[in-house]
Amino acid sequence: MMAVDAAVAMSLFVVVSVVRFGAEWQAAWQSSVGSASLLLAAYAVTWVGLLGYYGSYRPRTHWSAKGEAVAIVRATTILGLISLSALFLLDLVDVSRLVILVLLPLQAITTIVLRAGLRSVLAAARRRGRNLRHVVVVGTGPAALAFARQLEDRWSLGLIVDGLVGPAPEGETPRWPILGAIDDLPSLLHHRVVDEVAISLPPEDAHRLESISRLAADQGKTVRIPLEVPAVALASGHVEDLDGTPVLSIVSGPDRELALAVKRLLDIVGSAVGLIVLSPILLGVAIAIAVSEGRPILFRQPRAGLNGRPFKIAKFRTMSRDADALRAGLRTQNEIEGNASFKMTNDPRVTKIGQFLRRTSLDELPQLWNVLRGEMSLVGPRPHPFDDVAGYDDWHRRRLSMKPGITGLWQIGARSERSFDRWVAKDLEYIDRWSLWLDLRVIAQTVPALLRAEGR
Repeated sequence: MMAVDAAVAMSLFVVVSVVRFGAEWQAAWQSSVGSASLLLAAYAVTWVGLLGYYGSYRPRTHWSAKGEAVAIVRATTILGLISLSALFLLDLVDVSRLVILVLLPLQAITTIVLRAGLRSVLAAARRRGRNLRHVVVVGTGPAALAFARQLEDRWSLGLIVDGLVGPAPEGETPRWPILGAIDDLPSLLHHRVVDEVAISLPPEDAHRLESISRLAADQGKTVRIPLEVPAVALASGHVEDLDGTPVLSIVSGPDRELALAVKRLLDIVGSAVGLIVLSPILLGVAIAIAVSEGRPILFRQPRAGLNGRPFKIAKFRTMSRDADALRAGLRTQNEIEGNASFKMTNDPRVTKIGQFLRRTSLDELPQLWNVLRGEMSLVGPRPHPFDDVAGYDDWHRRRLSMKPGITGLWQIGARSERSFDRWVAKDLEYIDRWSLWLDLRVIAQTVPALLRAEGR
């Protein structure tokens, strides 16, 4: 979006300049400001920067086309003020004010039309079941039912209401199932794929709003609160508009959409290159397992992905075929403090070649395929089996708010740590500090960590 906006801004600038000055438009700007190319780049960068400031590159910020249009108009107004101020301060009396008066409205209108087209494309994709986010609505009163209808009727939002939480409503029969009582919410968030929690409670239950929102936010869920409820002091969040209804949104985890898109691009390129470059090693390991242990060569197991979405992780098999059946009997020898993970230094299920593969982390290489498919990332919290996830405390679950990764802060700095809580603390530190630079640092530090062969 930023690249398109910059290209459109430069194109409009050139078109308006050509209309105003003719084929010699560059010379006209050259005589006024010194460099037409520099002015063109400065205009595009300023425009994109202002759109970013008003949240245009954060799709979860603007729910309505009207809200987005207002943000674009505000950015245009500020751009106009910056342009006129620059002309005054730099005493550029030769610069045509007519170009600015024509260019800025045209810029705003074009950007609004492009955003409307993007919304139409996204809405069409979401009607086909693509890129949907699962919502649980806390509340069963008329306001909650009306808000749930608003969420689902706006397909461009990509939200699907899975059910309601609260007492059975009187009178109207909702079209969504009642998933349980409000006190059941912690268990529901543990056992369902939930991306967002919408809270619409009657006035008599307003005192529960803060504790529910904190519970959901601590687990990495986006929280939506229609503001018909009495005002409650919450530390974070921003107000959005949904068809005239003001909604307080508390977004957990990284929400810098451009950076996350670049992260995904790096995942695609890195995993594809890795699979190609490492293909001789992958083939050699596969042959070694087949000769020494027989089939299957790969170990496939359901793991919890983003917000608990299930996917099958791919690893080279390092254990005996009946490893899962033997796991329950070895639980008492778990060396990890806590119920949500299992590790043994001398696990009897690990094969001889498996010991080597684990020590060198070669068993993890097939996960590059999971990264290429979009189920994992190169860097992120490690994905756990669902029986481990069932043992999470509430605050542990926030590690699910980011896509799992092959490596992370835990792998490079706390691999021998025996406390599961400290593992999770590292994962949450990664989520809270996340940036593309941090990902690159983790990847760079993973190489020496692998060479030390400290895996187990």
